[in-house]
Amino acid sequence: MDKRQAIGSWLSGPRAAAEQMGIDFGYRGEQLGLPEDGPGSVAPLGRRFAAIFIDWALSMLIAYGLLSGGNVHRAGNWALLIFFVLSLLTVGTVGFTPGKRLLRIRVIGVDGGRLTFPKALLRSVLLVIVIPAVIWDRDTRGLHDRLAKAVQVRF
Repeated sequence: MDKRQAIGSWLSGPRAAAEQMGIDFGYRGEQLGLPEDGPGSVAPLGRRFAAIFIDWALSMLIAYGLLSGGNVHRAGNWALLIFFVLSLLTVGTVGFTPGKRLLRIRVIGVDGGRLTFPKALLRSVLLVIVIPAVIWDRDTRGLHDRLAKAVQVRF
């Protein structure tokens, strides 16, 4: 490997360098037995970010309108609690939050079934903490999904 290749691999990242060496990573969700595209495939990050934005905005709206007495600072604190309860109850029962439903995303167990209540609780707690949700694996599953043995898929 000459100097240009070494610099090029550093600039393009370790995945691109490994792929140039012939390593096949496969597609997102392949190791989980999910299809590459369409229903049942791993939901794209853009949709997932949009869904969480919708859920947070809904939580803020509820907190501001019903619980904070018009105080924006208190609304943020209440919104976190509402977001947690919203996530726990909706993902634990129907498998999606309102934002996920609008964007056609469902949270399922890696075995293909619905999440149990303890797993939905663990996932919601870790989601509210934020840090575990932004640590991803190669299937773009956050640590909160990995620990709860969950995956977000299209439907």
